[in-house]
Amino acid sequence: MQSRDGIVIWPVYFDSTRTRGEGRRLPKNLCIPSPNIGIIEGALKKLGLNYEVFPESAYPRTPWIKSGFIIVRKTGRSKSQILREIARELVKSKV
Repeated sequence: MQSRDGIVIWPVYFDSTRTRGEGRRLPKNLCIPSPNIGIIEGALKKLGLNYEVFPESAYPRTPWIKSGFIIVRKTGRSKSQILREIARELVKSKV
């Protein structure tokens, strides 16, 4: 899958311990502390979205941390809508 066919999702987007300047994309009430790609992958399975995992990649702002990323196939929804759906699923699974 190429990135133009999908949306790149980094774990830092959902990390409640990070600031917006450090890469968090959502409000803290929709985030969890220190998420990893395994947790996000579980949420994507529950949502029934097609995705591909790249575990050995580093977020550009923190190249020394290999957190990995996921490419989610575009489904006609915007990136922010998909991020919010994933975040709600993450919060539900943590409670």
